[in-house]
Amino acid sequence: MNNIKVNFSIKDLENLTGIKAHTIRIWEKRYNLLSPDRTDTNIRNYSLASFQKLLNISYLNNNGLKISKIASLKEEEIPIKVREIASRGKVEDHAINAFKVAMLNFDQVLFYNTYNNLIENKTFNNIFYSVFLPLLEDIGLLWQTSTISPAHEHFISIHIKQKILLNLERLQSLEPKPNSKTYVLFLPDNEIHDIGLLFINYELRSKGYHTIFLGESVPMDSLTDLFDFFEDITFVSYFTVYPEDDQIADYLNKFNEELLQKTGSELLLLGQKFTDFNTKTLPKNITVYKSIENLVKEL
Repeated sequence: MNNIKVNFSIKDLENLTGIKAHTIRIWEKRYNLLSPDRTDTNIRNYSLASFQKLLNISYLNNNGLKISKIASLKEEEIPIKVREIASRGKVEDHAINAFKVAMLNFDQVLFYNTYNNLIENKTFNNIFYSVFLPLLEDIGLLWQTSTISPAHEHFISIHIKQKILLNLERLQSLEPKPNSKTYVLFLPDNEIHDIGLLFINYELRSKGYHTIFLGESVPMDSLTDLFDFFEDITFVSYFTVYPEDDQIADYLNKFNEELLQKTGSELLLLGQKFTDFNTKTLPKNITVYKSIENLVKEL
């Protein structure tokens, strides 16, 4: 898994672009849009350049250009046409594609150029919700299907986190608005996926709330220390990989008994772990939200 991929199967291309393998084969045969190498057993093998070209073709096709029209374009005209359409149309899809290419090529310059183009016309909040969140969802699927390596995931995650931290830093010196409530943001033991939690911290700070960000893999018993400093605490956490499915209920029941019942505090939760979780069994002071946007709106 740690080997960086520079060649892709037709299944990889299907996962990366959303275009069915059957459609890719038709486009190759009928329009000669891609020319993959083949193994001795006639299995297609695609380069990074082929992947980038297919992303561009997909973008043009999704924006109304017929495949026959795209096929008539010269090789160098395809990216030019993409930029032309992106400049006057929906830039989010183009940006997501560009970030995927940056990830696969470990291209920091492309990442920052794409981001800088977005920030000229959009707020950071809008970029996160409309570009970064869909991108991260795609990347999660690509990682699960072994289309990308951990190195790819870490590359894109680190750069997104840097953008959140940069915007968060601008808010850190501002005094919170008068409010006795404190939001404590943490991830449970062994959980390290903190992008969503970082962005929630940014959203809370931008609204003037007082927050304490503890970050990844925080033991439950250490959270009791917060009550020596703050009275009205709302805990916020994000379960992406941990706790294990069969341990979530026990974890939350213990959390409720040790941290919530005696203090009147709350626990707000998000994450993939709650996709199929029966929330009706939760104590009344624990709430699960389907999205960051829903949580922020209710605060």
